[in-house]
Amino acid sequence: MFLERFIQYIQYEKRYSPHTVSAYQSDLEQFFTFLNNPGRTDPPPPPEITHPSEVTYHHIRNWMVHLMEDHTARSVNRKLATLRKYFKFLLRESLITGNPASKVQSPKIVKHLPIVVEDEKLNAMLNDATAFGDKFEGVRDKLIIEILFGTGIRLAELVGLKEEGVDFHNGTIKVLGKRNKERIIPINQELKQLLVRYSELKKSENFHNNSLTLIVTNKGTEAYPKFIYLIVQRYLSYISTQDKKSPHVLRHTFATSLLNRGADLNAIKELLGHANLSATQVYTHNSVERLKSIYKQAHPKA
Repeated sequence: MFLERFIQYIQYEKRYSPHTVSAYQSDLEQFFTFLNNPGRTDPPPPPEITHPSEVTYHHIRNWMVHLMEDHTARSVNRKLATLRKYFKFLLRESLITGNPASKVQSPKIVKHLPIVVEDEKLNAMLNDATAFGDKFEGVRDKLIIEILFGTGIRLAELVGLKEEGVDFHNGTIKVLGKRNKERIIPINQELKQLLVRYSELKKSENFHNNSLTLIVTNKGTEAYPKFIYLIVQRYLSYISTQDKKSPHVLRHTFATSLLNRGADLNAIKELLGHANLSATQVYTHNSVERLKSIYKQAHPKA
């Protein structure tokens, strides 16, 4: 079904991240399995599909219906986007004559406001000298929270952040974002001082592997997403009772805090590395809800 050819295209020509490439491959393999699953019960058994030109929009729609039983609309839409990209590639390569995925409507997504934590509580924890400790592990954990909250970068961007990406002179960090797009993000003085302290402690640990990645484990190996996630989850549980306590919550909190303090939406878009302003505008809803809350508390006729 030309899967390997497509994967090479998005990996080397489009330069998608390894995570995205893996997700695309998994989505397509799931779709192919569904098409030719001998355990399907719809009579009569469908003929085996051996070429993508045999796939119709009915096949894709049936897969969407099947997925909706166990997946969210957002997850199904992502898989549908994979099929659209895949068939668009095949069409460009003249391997098919039409894109069957283009006729399939995306499931409606119920929009939820971004989940944030109270920045006052977050600041109080970060300013508490006893919350983290002054040894390598504690300073490292505090740095993780400070970077995520102070710059709004993604989890994958933090994992990939290199020591050489920190510019102490200009007070910035260089981040490699989605589709290998670099962006420069300013850091505050407090975060800059913490980075200096962390770098000193990291060197004093004399790790054998001498990783050039900024954030490392207790053994000096490169940090990985689950490692960062668990650290963030642990510390956010001290100040929040909400179910979701992920690094992305700190990204949401960063953007919402800036917007609530009058930052320009376009500037926030650049800091977050969003390709379109529409992705950033979701944070305006949080600000509106905050204004409504203040209005209800303060106005005599609210």
